[in-house]
Amino acid sequence: MHEEDTTTWRSAAEVFHQWAIDGKDAGMEKGHGPAVEEMLVSSLMQVAELGKEFRALDIGCGNGWVTRKLAAHPHCIQAIGIDAAEAMIDKAKQIDEAGEYYHCDLMQWQPEGEFDLIHSMETMYYLKDPGQAIKRIASWLNEGGLFVMGVDHYRENEESIAWPQKVKTPMTLHSESEWKDLFTSAGLEISNHWRAAAKEGWAGTLVIIGRKV
Repeated sequence: MHEEDTTTWRSAAEVFHQWAIDGKDAGMEKGHGPAVEEMLVSSLMQVAELGKEFRALDIGCGNGWVTRKLAAHPHCIQAIGIDAAEAMIDKAKQIDEAGEYYHCDLMQWQPEGEFDLIHSMETMYYLKDPGQAIKRIASWLNEGGLFVMGVDHYRENEESIAWPQKVKTPMTLHSESEWKDLFTSAGLEISNHWRAAAKEGWAGTLVIIGRKV
């Protein structure tokens, strides 16, 4: 048995950089919109229970479409978007010149101050060690703050299992229970979890909301 040739594989940052150049970022917004809407409704409802204005961070923000949704909330005083794909951040800044967007590596970036809500859609499984990343994210939350994560690539979503080969990009495959364990190991209490925008033939986006306790 010969080892698989991975020389043609690209990092997620390289893939999404090219997607932004090719204009595929608009399709991402359309495709993920229904699941993200469910994620925001549930998480913002819980943030409202804190009874105060809030700061938000959007990890893997792409062209900034979710960051702008968060910024438009009447109680949001700051919304920041970060992404490892440079062309995505360039696109976000073109669309929203007044917004805060940073091209950076999640595991290297250090924010100023803490957040009440951190959102991530279709980002975490591209990381080599999602567990360490979730611990890092948890350290950026205020007490009672929320991390809401959405992933389409997970073990129970059979259609997604072949994606790494198809896209030629490394992805970390976890089951639903393994993702939940990563949250609790990071000190986050799971306040809600479900499969968003599920339909016939599609298991849906696995959504987990963890609260810092």
